[in-house]
Amino acid sequence: MFERIQISRLAGTIAIAAAALMTAGAISAQTTPSSKVAQSGSHTMKNYKKPSDDSLKKELTPLQYEVTQHEATERPFQNAYWDNHEPGIYVDVVSGEPLFSSTDKFESGTGWPSFTRPLAPENIATKTDRTLGMVRTEVRSAHADSHLGHLFDDGPRPTGMRYCMNSASMRFIPASKLVEEGYGEYAHLFTAAAKK
Repeated sequence: MFERIQISRLAGTIAIAAAALMTAGAISAQTTPSSKVAQSGSHTMKNYKKPSDDSLKKELTPLQYEVTQHEATERPFQNAYWDNHEPGIYVDVVSGEPLFSSTDKFESGTGWPSFTRPLAPENIATKTDRTLGMVRTEVRSAHADSHLGHLFDDGPRPTGMRYCMNSASMRFIPASKLVEEGYGEYAHLFTAAAKK
């Protein structure tokens, strides 16, 4: 069973990586999460809005724009967060809506940041994706409708799920900056973990 899951994960990773190489070859390799859109403070907690397409084109890097707005896939092992082990949360680079926590991040071996569950399920939407000759579950942000990545059922316990995300779709907020950035409601996740 474990070998079948590993083979299935490897086959899926190869297909996605091939698509990422084709897509990313024409896109700037800049993946630094420096988006002014999500950093601008234009969001208020629970009131996330998608900026205009003109604003997105100006404020996002070419890769961030292609991934979030046109379902591109960044290269595995060559992205900002696949190997990030710092405590904090990941928010939508477009709207700032909270998506995932480092407390649910795990090493999937795929080269993309992977999580067992969303931090705020109400900020996640899924839909069927039939591209690349296979049926997958696409993950999008609920408010900005940003393409985030895909969901697979080969993750670790306790959920058995693997939310395989694109770093270019997210901005990481370190636990030490949650209050400053307007995400103080999630600070308890990391003060509790630090006490253990």
